Amino acid sequence: MIIIHRRFPVVFLLASLLFHAPFAAAAEPPKLDAANTAWMLTASVLVLFMTLPGLALFYAGLVRMKNVLSVLMQCFAITCIVTLAWVVVGYSVAFGDAGTLNAWYGGFGKAFFSGIEVKTVKGSIPETVFAMYQLTFAIITPALVIGAFAERVRFSGMLLFSLCWLLLVYCPVAHWVWGDGWLAKMGIMDFAGGTVVHLNAGIAALVCATVLGKRRGFPDTPMPPHNMTMTVTGACMLWVGWFGFNAGSALAADGAAGMAMLVTHIGAAMGAFAWIVCEWMRYGKPSALGAVTGMVAGLGTITPASGFVGPIGALAIGAAAGICCFFATSYMKQALKVDDSLDVFPVHGVGGALGTTLTGVFAAAYFGGVGYPEKVTMGDQVLVQLTGVLAVAVWSGVVTWILLKISDAVAGMRVEHEEENEGLDTVLHNEKGYNL
Repeated sequence: MIIIHRRFPVVFLLASLLFHAPFAAAAEPPKLDAANTAWMLTASVLVLFMTLPGLALFYAGLVRMKNVLSVLMQCFAITCIVTLAWVVVGYSVAFGDAGTLNAWYGGFGKAFFSGIEVKTVKGSIPETVFAMYQLTFAIITPALVIGAFAERVRFSGMLLFSLCWLLLVYCPVAHWVWGDGWLAKMGIMDFAGGTVVHLNAGIAALVCATVLGKRRGFPDTPMPPHNMTMTVTGACMLWVGWFGFNAGSALAADGAAGMAMLVTHIGAAMGAFAWIVCEWMRYGKPSALGAVTGMVAGLGTITPASGFVGPIGALAIGAAAGICCFFATSYMKQALKVDDSLDVFPVHGVGGALGTTLTGVFAAAYFGGVGYPEKVTMGDQVLVQLTGVLAVAVWSGVVTWILLKISDAVAGMRVEHEEENEGLDTVLHNEKGYNL
């Protein structure tokens, strides 16, 4: 009896371990998926390709010859400065955990990528890959904004403004929507950046164009694109890169990524076609500029919906994008006389707001979408979407205005009239885009 009694704790311990084995297995850390990792590495390259060289060439072709290098330089420099800021604190603010304040920002716990190692996993991919992928989004968003003040800002002022805007506008909004912030908890549907990227950049562009004023000679002096071949080439690169932007936001190589890729392509094609039709009916001839602008509008508008809608939704959203953004562009230039140089607000701002709102409609299973969460109706979801649109628009608009004033006081934003007439390539960089 004594022997049995002494062995009983050992037997009990073994039985307990066996009983709790399933629970121990359930608590295992997430495992890396090689297929998902390979796809996300590719998607990161595609999204970076959207800025360098896609957006850089698209914008550079749209400005006048004397400013082509300045736009290329701005895109290149933003890529560099955003990367450094992302490492230091940007990633932490966007995707960290601030504890009790996590609804608003991610804190500083992951500053300098603290705690992120080779084996650190985020979902089913390395966190290094996740951080790199999100960095490409952080790069292209302030790069979009420069289209609003192209041909008239100082390089130093642009750099200071873009850096501050990234940290105080983009990163907090990214956390609200994608970093388990307050909009994410409300249930907003923004798969790849309708609010975070397009609406955010569009509102900032509108504020920049209004505060910094018109280019010298606008709107009386014609300012046609100097190289449409360059613009169309850049637009084609944007179209291809956008598959990484939207399909990559699934963060996996699965059916959701496949559907996101399909509806992205449909939205782009429909947006371009709708713009061509509008232009043909109004002006008698379709233009290459109109076609590629409609394509970008379609892509920007389908972006928030890409992981939630089916082909029918993509057709409807693409058509709405081409039509609404076409008339918004005309109204901005002709009626309001706002010199948003490269039409950032009417294409990305209007498209981002439109796409985010329509996501709440076409996510319905009736239209082939993924459906809504339990007990959520279409009206409920649309209200959440509109709340997100309003919140991002207000935050982006107010903070952008403040940052413009600070940047102007510290570094100066507008070049002098004589410098603008001479061209920013020569004045700011002592170079010329073409030696003819």
